[in-house]
Amino acid sequence: MKVLGFCGLPGSGKSTAIEAITQLGTIIMMGDVIRNEARKNGLALTDDNLGKIAKELRKEGGDEIVAEKCVELIKDTKKPPIFIDGLRSMAEVRVFRKYWDFLVIAIITDDHLRYQRISNRARMDDSKKKTDIEERDLREIGFGLKEVIKNADYTIDNNSSSADLKLKTKALVMKLIQ
Repeated sequence: MKVLGFCGLPGSGKSTAIEAITQLGTIIMMGDVIRNEARKNGLALTDDNLGKIAKELRKEGGDEIVAEKCVELIKDTKKPPIFIDGLRSMAEVRVFRKYWDFLVIAIITDDHLRYQRISNRARMDDSKKKTDIEERDLREIGFGLKEVIKNADYTIDNNSSSADLKLKTKALVMKLIQ
């Protein structure tokens, strides 16, 4: 089974890239594991709460815990290929590579454009303050995200339009799942 993972800093365009390929396979969102844990604990889905849950999970279960929770979801999937949204660490990449031919696609966007996009979108876990966005970046980098981006098998530049990102993503994914 072909499994592709997507990574990128917040606001880089991962969700937009995934949106372009939803009809081609099954989407597994690693952030859903964190959101589900927050709901189980009765917490609001704020950036602060989700960040705390992510740190606690990794502290208790190791850097690979979120990926391990996704493995069963992937094994139960009936519609390959699988697209994983939200890789954060090389430990997660290693978990997926234990089971599948796993390739990583990084979405790269200039910081000023990411900050602008985050400020303009209406997600519950987003802050409009630049200091909060920078703090979130540091948390994600602390999980090992920069290393995942650096070691990605493929990189998509997302410094233009969302339509362009969707075209680039779909073209690359179609090539990879053949």
